[in-house]
Amino acid sequence: MKVYTTDNIRNVVLLGHGGSGKTSLVEAMAYLTNAITRMGKVSTGNTVSDYRKEEQKRHFSIGLSMIPIEWNQTKINLLDTPGYLDFVGEAEAAAAAADSAVICVSGKEGVEEGTKKAWELCEKYNLPRIFFVTDMDIDNASFRQVVEDLKALYGKKIAPFHLPIRQNEKFVGYINVISRSGHKWKPDGTVEPFDIPEYSIANMDLCREALVEAVAETSDEFMDRYFGGDEFSEAEIRAALKQNVAEGSVVPITMGSSILVQGIYTLLDDIVKYLPSPQKRTCTGINMRTKELFEANYDFYKAKSAYIFKTIVDPFIGKYSFIKVCSGVIKTGDLVYNQDKDQEEKLSRLYVLQGGKSIEVSELHAGDIGAIGNLFKARTGDTISTKQTPVSYAETDFSVPYTYMRYRAVKKGDEDKISQALQKLTHEDRTMRYVNDAENRQLLLYGMGDLHIEVLASRLLQEYKVEITLEKPKVAYKETIIGKSDVEAKYKKQSGGHGQYGHVKMKFSASGNLEEPFTFSQTVVGGSVPKTYFPAVEKGLEESVKKGPLAGYPVVGVDAVLYDGSYHSVDSSELAFKMAAMQAFKDGFLKAKPVLLEPIMTLYVEAPDNYTGDIMGDLNRRRARVLGMTPTKGGKQEIMAEVPESELYGYCTKLRSITGGAGDYRYEFVRYERCPQEIQDREVQESKE
Repeated sequence: MKVYTTDNIRNVVLLGHGGSGKTSLVEAMAYLTNAITRMGKVSTGNTVSDYRKEEQKRHFSIGLSMIPIEWNQTKINLLDTPGYLDFVGEAEAAAAAADSAVICVSGKEGVEEGTKKAWELCEKYNLPRIFFVTDMDIDNASFRQVVEDLKALYGKKIAPFHLPIRQNEKFVGYINVISRSGHKWKPDGTVEPFDIPEYSIANMDLCREALVEAVAETSDEFMDRYFGGDEFSEAEIRAALKQNVAEGSVVPITMGSSILVQGIYTLLDDIVKYLPSPQKRTCTGINMRTKELFEANYDFYKAKSAYIFKTIVDPFIGKYSFIKVCSGVIKTGDLVYNQDKDQEEKLSRLYVLQGGKSIEVSELHAGDIGAIGNLFKARTGDTISTKQTPVSYAETDFSVPYTYMRYRAVKKGDEDKISQALQKLTHEDRTMRYVNDAENRQLLLYGMGDLHIEVLASRLLQEYKVEITLEKPKVAYKETIIGKSDVEAKYKKQSGGHGQYGHVKMKFSASGNLEEPFTFSQTVVGGSVPKTYFPAVEKGLEESVKKGPLAGYPVVGVDAVLYDGSYHSVDSSELAFKMAAMQAFKDGFLKAKPVLLEPIMTLYVEAPDNYTGDIMGDLNRRRARVLGMTPTKGGKQEIMAEVPESELYGYCTKLRSITGGAGDYRYEFVRYERCPQEIQDREVQESKE
């Protein structure tokens, strides 16, 4: 692939609901531009985008794929993303690197929650966008319904550039609204002129009038001409629309069939004509030497710098760092400086990736997207530049994972291998993490949903040959007491020679401080227990509170007082008094009305207003206390509630089921509270078993 300059590059992310046809659209684009010689299908697992084994097995996209194509002397870097919410991190990484977007909407399924999520992502990164309505070859596809639904959501900025022509309920061609011309597809995929059907003229005129209004608003001169009844030329309309689309004040809609490669030619033309090159975008970092702003702005002449927006660590194809060049020109053999890791490395090879296939290139100009092989310490979010002009760019804002499962190694001895494999996966996926919950003796795997975690477990087996099982995680309960006790414990052992003797009398009560496991004091008089053994008693308490007598959970909020005891001048030892204290703690704790404490979370749920009743009903079933609701943008409500952590298991799946994927949630720990008696009884019984 030849080298392209900044003005001849388009970086386009494909977004949309899962199953809306993004990968099939990429396949059609790649085929039409001769990037591939035959079209694959998602259902057969042979598309250029879905090259990973998990994607081929499951028949949907899991990771971000880069597919560069060439069209009309322009390089279009297509970034194909998953539509499923569990893999939203891939879409976030791609949107942060792109300069514009194509949002796919199925003509059969219509506007779905993934469509709205895609729009929100474009708004977040200020991306100009085009809607492409797929599946127009299907009989019950409705372009009109999609347009009406999008206009209801986003207003007058929605502008159809093309309208479908149907004959005998078959999709046979399209009307170009700007030029007011009809086109019909021929068997070889090209088009021929076609008379606009009489029934389509009124709708075409309405759409064109909306476009002309948008053009009129671009300048006072055009506004005067519009009100004066002047006609705008096709060239004037196109020039004005290019400005409108780049600003986001007009969002074009076009349509086609990826399977039949219909409408793809016009979409590629529209991408080149209307979507901006990186030259029209801004990009700012910080010069770490001078601490001043570095206005990179994809300027060819400025010091070279690039941002790593994605990492692939694959046991089979190696490690690749996906970069977007923010300034200058990155060349093979360059010595680059990683500001974040304080390391210089020489670039041995540069690539553009076509799905899983790497194509070597000599250089990448400002604004271009490519990959560097085997940057040793580089991670997603790092900046590479030069040591003379060290630059740092802000990291992409990734979603935080709140769904988690407990995992165990199937084979003993695989724990280290699993940890190393998970670490490599975190380099790729910033929306997953793994935690060693030492307090509850469990390993936790976090993801964006149950499917995400399931795929991670499958990848461990397929790619790294280590197997894990997933289980319901243990809740981090704690134990405390609400009563008082006065106990005596004696540790006595005789086994020939010196024996062991320790005798303590202790009182236990609630300290009122749930932040600390215990407080210890002594009121011994008369030397019944020598001072030298006080630390041993405290040591016994320290070990005892790690695993409480009630159900084996950590202990908090206990006040322990040593007030009497006895010792033996020969047989007493620190070990003996430590063991006596442990016995006293166990006995005293169980006699002082022990209770189980459960962690309480503050939960924030954001969803469209019409779902709030169902959400609150579900929260009530989860023992939640709803604290209030706050209106948010887009006609949504944020519900704030306090919920026991044990009741949040499976909440991600339930919320998506209630809201059709429109709801988001997050939570944070707030405090511990006494849990209901039936839950305490269940946990105690499970502990005994």
